[in-house]
Amino acid sequence: MTKTQLIINLNEPAWEKHIDDIETTSNNVVIAAFNYVNQHEDIDFLNIGKPIVINLCLSDDNEVQTLNRDFRNMDKPTNVLSFANIDDENFDNNIELFDEIELGDIIIALETMQREAEEKNISLKDHFCHLLTHGILHLLGFDHIEDDEAEYMESFEVEILKQLNIANPYEE
Repeated sequence: MTKTQLIINLNEPAWEKHIDDIETTSNNVVIAAFNYVNQHEDIDFLNIGKPIVINLCLSDDNEVQTLNRDFRNMDKPTNVLSFANIDDENFDNNIELFDEIELGDIIIALETMQREAEEKNISLKDHFCHLLTHGILHLLGFDHIEDDEAEYMESFEVEILKQLNIANPYEE
């Protein structure tokens, strides 16, 4: 299995009172995601033995809205943003240059996540696990711009969440 390091930045203190043991929960999602992807995809850099680093920022709507506006020209909060280093033209060179592979950043907005969980009548923890899984898949190069890509990415999300005993988030 690929060695992963999850660096969690708690920019919104309210996170700690909404999801118990956020660090363990987050690490469990990372392990499940990487295990599943390693079994079903051949991603070269995952097989070279270097540790993978993911930065996770637990934030709020204000910060996510600012990032969404500045980087995606969408002046509104969203549930999760991913900034994948795989999209950087120097990514392959950096893999060779450094002892670890920094995969990128995932930022999740607490208030938007709470609203969505309430609307969908699912637990906040389950929705968090889904958003983190979604973000990890983006960092690994998955996307959902085209319908076939979306279907493929969603199938991975469903299977990863199933390993965590979380119901399919796409079923009505």
